[in-house]
Amino acid sequence: MSVDSATVRKIAGLARIAMSDAEVEAMVPELNNILGWIEQLGEVDTSQVAPMTAVIPNTLRLRDDVVTDGNVRDKVLANAPAPEHGFFGVPKVIE
Repeated sequence: MSVDSATVRKIAGLARIAMSDAEVEAMVPELNNILGWIEQLGEVDTSQVAPMTAVIPNTLRLRDDVVTDGNVRDKVLANAPAPEHGFFGVPKVIE
């Protein structure tokens, strides 16, 4: 795939970048070089390489899922401005 000046103008328009004709002509070979590098990467044999999610091996530090602060409803509701029947009281939104 190669890029021409019309494609560069289209990309610049989509990115909302103002480019002069000289800048467009200078950008054509640069974008073509980048596409050439991408094509070179496609030639590399990666069939024996395992997929990675990170560069370093990461493992999640898991802990036991235990309840430590249960049964403190009364203490929590003591901070509420208007507790009602064991719940937070809120102002009526719809009449």
